[in-house]
Amino acid sequence: MSLSPSSRLWVLGVAFSCLAGLASAQSPEAFKVRLAMMPIDVATRGLVTGSGSGSAVLEGRQLTLSGSFAGMRGLATVARVHEGPMKGVRGLALFDLTVASEPEGLFSGELDLSPEEVESLRQGRLYVQINSVSAPDGNLWGWLLP
Repeated sequence: MSLSPSSRLWVLGVAFSCLAGLASAQSPEAFKVRLAMMPIDVATRGLVTGSGSGSAVLEGRQLTLSGSFAGMRGLATVARVHEGPMKGVRGLALFDLTVASEPEGLFSGELDLSPEEVESLRQGRLYVQINSVSAPDGNLWGWLLP
């Protein structure tokens, strides 16, 4: 079966449009995080110090995160990505990150998110929390935002 030149152009145009749509659907999304002191009660107010920042890239369902922190009073014990029920509200831990066991250093991780977690990320409900010896329930927190 032979196609006319105009039919061939139409088929090529449709194919190109489909490929362009697929490419744009998979384009990376960038997020930033600013880590700030977050004492959870009066007792921890004097123990929580420091700051940090980082960035994340979402490609498909893979989130690659990296950043740094400094000025904590105690050694970092764990860094995690949490999901809050809404932006700005504490929630449950989802993923552990790699973190230096120092009062300053780097954190990073490569995470495979579920479709629901991708939507939570886009809604600003995912955040990074770094705990320390002096503040085991959270020293630095920061929401991942576009």
